[in-house]
Amino acid sequence: MDFHCHLDLYPDARQVYAEALQRNEFVWLVTTSPKAFAATSRVLPATQGLSISPGLHPEVADRKSGELEMLLSQIEICPGVGEVGLDGSARYSQYFDLQQHIFKSVVQRCATLGGRVLSIHSRAAAREVLDTLEANPGFGVAVLHWFTDSPSQLRRAVESGCWFSVGPAMLETANGRKLAAAMPPDRVVPESDGPFAKVRGAPLMPWDAKAVAVKLAEVWGVPQENVSKALRSNGLCLARLLTGGGAGGSPP
Repeated sequence: MDFHCHLDLYPDARQVYAEALQRNEFVWLVTTSPKAFAATSRVLPATQGLSISPGLHPEVADRKSGELEMLLSQIEICPGVGEVGLDGSARYSQYFDLQQHIFKSVVQRCATLGGRVLSIHSRAAAREVLDTLEANPGFGVAVLHWFTDSPSQLRRAVESGCWFSVGPAMLETANGRKLAAAMPPDRVVPESDGPFAKVRGAPLMPWDAKAVAVKLAEVWGVPQENVSKALRSNGLCLARLLTGGGAGGSPP
């Protein structure tokens, strides 16, 4: 299973798509803009084992903000939303107000519609992301992708009911392992973040996401078999929501 993959952005996307359908039990294909979602949906259709969601990545907020209304319309017919969120790093902070406007509009629309599952980018902006989520009860289920913020913000996210998608690249770093160790095992799912995320210089593939079980077993101090079973159980729970099972409130 892979719960955060930019499958449409691999150079050989059709081939990766076909192989992922064979090798993965489930893939959540997140897109970076509403127009990308529309184009991808035509070329790489959703299946019972692959969900495609509309998003507007904070890194392209300045170039794609004109597509916000399109995104808000797409959300009406999609159980999942992503990639969305905020990026407070120096490279993108000049557009932070615009990012916040977009993210707040998205979360508010999700709450109005009864809840959605959101794959959320929160680099250097977890506090503001959580502020927005907490201000809009009923938005659905937040899955914080590749969380890199402080332990205190992680505790707040856990208390707020957030889920976390964790990939092999995140667990290559000491900070990533430290944060993963403090995540609730019943709210963690695997991700690749391919083709952007790399390990030893090679882009991660959707079927590489399962490798997180090895290092999660180490940081959680439990057998790898137990971790793999937990990740699959968690994944099936989210997959049901992403394929139309309803995302209001929290998963059962």
